[in-house]
Amino acid sequence: MNKIPTIRVRIPKYHIGRIFLFPMLLYFMLVFPVLAFMILKSFPELKDKSGFITEVRSDSTGQHLLINTSDEPVTQFKEGFKAGLNAAEKAKDSISTILADSLTNAIVGAEGDSIAEPALATSSGIKKKGTSNAFSDSITSLFKYVILFSTIIGFAVNLPFKRYFRRKRLGKTISPKLYRYCRRYLLFTPIINSGIVLMAFMVVHGIMIYQLQSPAAFSDEIGRRMFSNYLFISLVASLLTVLFIYFWQKHRVHIRYIEHIFTRDELQKRIFGKNTGKIRNRLYIASAMTTLLPLTIVLLYLILSLTPIKDMGEVSPGEMRIMLGRLSDVLGPDVELTKDSELSSLYYISAFDNALMFGGIISGVLVSFIYILFFVNWSTAGIVRPVNELVESMRKTGEGMLDNYTIVRTNDEVGVMSEGYNMMTSRLREYIFKISQMNEAYSRFVPSQFLEFLGKENFVDIQLGDQVQKEMTVMFSDIRGFTELSEDMTPKETFDFINHYLGYMEPVIRKNNGFIDKFIGDSIMALFHEKVDDAIDAAIAMRHSLNQFNLDRMDSGKPTIDSGIGIHTGNLMLGVVGGEGRMDGTVISDAVNLASRLEGLSKIYRTSIIISEDTLIKLENPSKYNFRFLDIARVKGKKEAVYVFEVLDGEPDEVKTLKIETKALFGNGIDHYKNKRFEDALKVFSEIVRVNQLDSVAAFYVNRCKNNIQRGIPDDWNGIEVFDAK
Repeated sequence: MNKIPTIRVRIPKYHIGRIFLFPMLLYFMLVFPVLAFMILKSFPELKDKSGFITEVRSDSTGQHLLINTSDEPVTQFKEGFKAGLNAAEKAKDSISTILADSLTNAIVGAEGDSIAEPALATSSGIKKKGTSNAFSDSITSLFKYVILFSTIIGFAVNLPFKRYFRRKRLGKTISPKLYRYCRRYLLFTPIINSGIVLMAFMVVHGIMIYQLQSPAAFSDEIGRRMFSNYLFISLVASLLTVLFIYFWQKHRVHIRYIEHIFTRDELQKRIFGKNTGKIRNRLYIASAMTTLLPLTIVLLYLILSLTPIKDMGEVSPGEMRIMLGRLSDVLGPDVELTKDSELSSLYYISAFDNALMFGGIISGVLVSFIYILFFVNWSTAGIVRPVNELVESMRKTGEGMLDNYTIVRTNDEVGVMSEGYNMMTSRLREYIFKISQMNEAYSRFVPSQFLEFLGKENFVDIQLGDQVQKEMTVMFSDIRGFTELSEDMTPKETFDFINHYLGYMEPVIRKNNGFIDKFIGDSIMALFHEKVDDAIDAAIAMRHSLNQFNLDRMDSGKPTIDSGIGIHTGNLMLGVVGGEGRMDGTVISDAVNLASRLEGLSKIYRTSIIISEDTLIKLENPSKYNFRFLDIARVKGKKEAVYVFEVLDGEPDEVKTLKIETKALFGNGIDHYKNKRFEDALKVFSEIVRVNQLDSVAAFYVNRCKNNIQRGIPDDWNGIEVFDAK
């Protein structure tokens, strides 16, 4: 199954019914009040021509007989209208039949050839001899195509989206087929949904236009004029309905749905096409939808409420004063208002027309207010929410959350800005990643601890001469006999050997809170700044890692190697040396030189780890380690002698165990030796060698005792061994 985005937001519901039904309700709120207004407006003309239906009677077959008369038209109109509705309700007719019956009842007299002949009303409609069914057919087709067919088709098209979001909301598995369908068509649902309703309206209006153009459809200009006005208002209302569905669905897709279908990488760019929209155009459309189009309907109410004065014929002075108001006083009493006068081209509004006009205007304003509420909400959410998300993403980026992005929800300037921000963040993330890689690479050459000790935040802040004094433990490690070993290797093999060896040693030092200051050929110089115990632990671990390294070499058929380690603790200067063209971080101190000399002593005494007295006395937990006194030595470059000790924990287990068992005996031998009792010392060290043949230090003292017995010692010898070699 395709990977679904995992953005932590509440899964919304996918609405189908309200997207179609509510805009259609607004359509009827716009159209039917106008239609009723036109019927009431034209009622006097209909009455003068043919009278009106007054009652409905049922015959023996159960059909309804509509009876026509011309007496008391207003009262008869009301009674006939109510009777038609009651008859339709009893017959359980559909909404379209009720409206069609009412409208036909209102206009049948104007279009019929002989209203005296009875018309037959059935449950399927009204059949009248010689009269057009234009209104009835148009309303029936409106309910048939717009309400029924478009809703069914729209529900079928949108049902997969509803299933997808319901299953996602419930945490159920989504099939790949369903996911591909939603992913492919989600962005097109605004066009699809509005297009379905648009096609239905086109069919209905096509039928209406055909009826309007048909010569036999209307027998009177009154019915044709009413149907023409109805067609006009229906066209405007249908356009509002289609646009309402389009923008409502588009709002929900962009604001609620896209982050639950498209991936994170896709949402960082505009997924709506390459053509950039404009906020200005969106506001223009919103203004037209909320003001111009609803006002067009209001304007139609105003036009329908006007009555030409010439239709009144000759009027009396009193009637003229009613129609012209106080203007009649200015014109004078001799002015006559006839069909041939100039004033006959004017219009007037009667009291009844005025009431109907205001009712229609209120209806239009109400619908306009509903449109304004929706479009203001859509426009606000379509602009404010992406901007707020962008601002929030900027805040997170400013706080260092570089793996952050904002969803590109629109195709306008806000979408371009969001896409640009995501691109900037991506490039900034890549740039910072490269900088981090460079810093990491720099730290491999110059340890990052140098920055901390020098109080610098990054490498560019380091200046030549920056330095700091600090007490640290210095460790030197060196491979025994590396010069002879490298003679049998090519330069590449030498590099591979050193890198292989250092690959074992460097992690051990780093793991024990140390850092390598530099590599000197096969030698390692490391510093430990937290505590002395870390250096001893690192030295012991390095000896264990050396055993693993030797096992690898034995498996490859290569000889094993050995190493020596010297450790000393003291004050040192850490800083930057060099010139403007080349600088390097290093440490300079007598402590560094002494640690190097102690490593050299490990070769002479043929032991693995040697530490100074300063290191030993600064251990936090000396009982943790096994060590023994080794000698008092004055190395080259030092005027004062230093007490040196051997750490036994770095030896193989069998050697370590025997050295610990003979530790007291070894101490006695050292005591005899320092007090010039070389024969006694020789016996002690020989006994140690007999017990532990791998105790190279005891063997070293055996040879030294023999040399002193045979050659003698200077008269001023005080037990301090002087080493002039490095």
